[in-house]
Formats: sequence, C-alpha cells, structure tokens
Amino acid sequence: MAIPANWWHPAAHEGRRPALLARNRIQSALRSWLAEQDFIEVDPSALAISPGNEAHLHAFQTTAIGNDGTPQQMYLHTSPEFAMKKLLAAGEKRIHAFAHVWRNRERGALHSPEFTMLEWYRVGQDYSVLMDDCATFLQLATRAAGSTKLRYKSHECDPNLPYQRLSVADAFAEHAGIDLLSTIHPDGTTDAPALAAQMTAQNLRHAPDDTWSDMLSRILSERVEPHLGHGRITMLDRYPVPEAALARPTPDDPRCAERFEVYACGVELANGFGELTNPTEQRKRFTAEMDEKQRVYGHRYPLDEDFLTALPHMPDASGIAMGFDRLVMLATAAPSIDHVIWAPVPQAVTNP
Repeated sequence: MAIPANWWHPAAHEGRRPALLARNRIQSALRSWLAEQDFIEVDPSALAISPGNEAHLHAFQTTAIGNDGTPQQMYLHTSPEFAMKKLLAAGEKRIHAFAHVWRNRERGALHSPEFTMLEWYRVGQDYSVLMDDCATFLQLATRAAGSTKLRYKSHECDPNLPYQRLSVADAFAEHAGIDLLSTIHPDGTTDAPALAAQMTAQNLRHAPDDTWSDMLSRILSERVEPHLGHGRITMLDRYPVPEAALARPTPDDPRCAERFEVYACGVELANGFGELTNPTEQRKRFTAEMDEKQRVYGHRYPLDEDFLTALPHMPDASGIAMGFDRLVMLATAAPSIDHVIWAPVPQAVTNP
C-alpha cells in the first residue's frame, strides 16, 4: 500500500507516526550497541568521483562548479564504501555510518531513490562475525519496535531463533535443482551454455542473449529468494566469485567468495564481505563491471583512482551494508519503505 502524495497531511502522518517513532528507537538501540562495541561513528561525504562500480547500480549525476567556474562531473554515492575503506587505510579499526545513499531507477515497496544505509567494518576479524552482528541488530530492532517477530506481508521471521547459514550453491541445488559450481571454472570464468542447459532442464526461462550473470539473477529471484528468511534468518553465504566484485575468494574454493546476504521474510536486508585488498585484482573486477554496464546501458562510471591507491594500505577487514529502512519496515510490519521514512522522496507528478 502506497502512502498518499500529501504524506504531510495530519491524518496521513498520524497513521505513520508510530512506525517513525519506532525508527528512532531502533536507530538509538543500534547506535548504543555499536558504541559499546567500540565502533566509531563516521560521516562520509555523499559527493563522489565514482558512485560505485557495479554494472546494475545506477547513480544520480551532478556537476560541481569550481571557484573559477570550471565544471567537474560528480555523483551522489550509492554506498559510503569507498570513503569508509579509505578511513581503514588511514588507520581506523572499527567504524560505522548511518549514511544517506542514492540509487537511480529504484522505486517500489522495498526501494526508495534515497534511503539510509547502515554500514560497518571490523579490521582483523572474519566476515562470519558480521553474521552475528546482523542477528543482534534484528533482535534489537524487534525489541525497540515493541515486537517479537519481523513481518512483511504474510511472512514472519523470529530473529531470536538460531540463524540458517546456507551457501548459494546449496540453495540453488535445493530450491532450483541447479548445480551452480559446475558452471564456474577454477579461474572464476563462467560457462553460460552449461547454466542455460540446466535451466532448460528445470523449466526455467532464459533468453538466447542472457549472460551467465543474467541467468543466475533470474534463478535467484524466481526460485531461491522466495524461500529465504521464513521462520528464522537466512545468511546466504559463499557467493560465486563473479558475483562478488569487492570480496576476496574463499580459502578452500577459488570459485566462491567471502560474501553473504541476510534475508528475513524473503527480503534481502544486508550484504557483507571479507574485503578484497588487492588493487590489481580490484581494478580488473571494476573494469569488467563497467564493461558490462557499457554493454547493457551504454555508459560507464569512472574508477576512483584514489580508492585504488589507498587499497594496499587497507588492512584485512570485513565490512557490511544493511538497508536500515527495510529493517525498520520489517520490525514495524510496515507495508512499504515510504511508511518508515520521515519525509519520503516525492513521486514524479504527471500533468494531465
């Protein structure tokens, strides 16, 4: 259910206000826990040279005008990740940010063009620790909202139950009958025809020009995600390396990466990594992502050369980004993300 365009009307606001007050309590609870764990809150700039280098993320572009009138193309960031990793390179050990971020081409019950991302990093700790952090945050959120369960539509999830840790390969085998790792070579390259053949055998649609990544996304959204996070939290772990541009490979299998996503009630809430710190490999992956963006959308974003220069100075670390508004949605059983944003982004108005 969408909120009315005049969300500021007292009658409309009255209906949203309990969830908005819960939002504040949840944010306060998470901030308190992070402070107790010796995290430092940072406030990264939103304007960036590069908004992020993932093929299917779309940024808002703007122009900065120098004092001498010289224009410079800049972007509103899609994540504070590059700036926060530079702070790790500078010597910080545990940092977090509640950052406003912007993503174009995204609007719906679970998406807003501007939203709040909670991002945090731990130096010298395995990425599995972040899973425990997430479980704690979901428990804190439900308590702060005066609830015991997370809810979205007709689905429920009890964050107090032990979470499920499930590899992407096992999830594809269980829910789609797909042997995903057999379509990935040890060097990380993929076999699209092999994956297409398995999809055909499982009556999954695909197009002749679909890439391996296109097909993986379709299987994930149609067959896998609807089963995740029901009853208890699911940590969907060990993403394929081709789907983890910012994560390091797992030590036991070069086809998999130290990347996981958190699901509750079928909704993806967070995306975590064991961070890649090799600048040569990172440049290679960013370039491949931008080549794909150019192929699909006809444009690309610049690389943040300052970030790539800082990367060798960054210690081993784990980091994660959580959609804070989605967490509030599920904790308050709100029907859409706009219900839990104090002043939602205006909808486009079409003149009659």
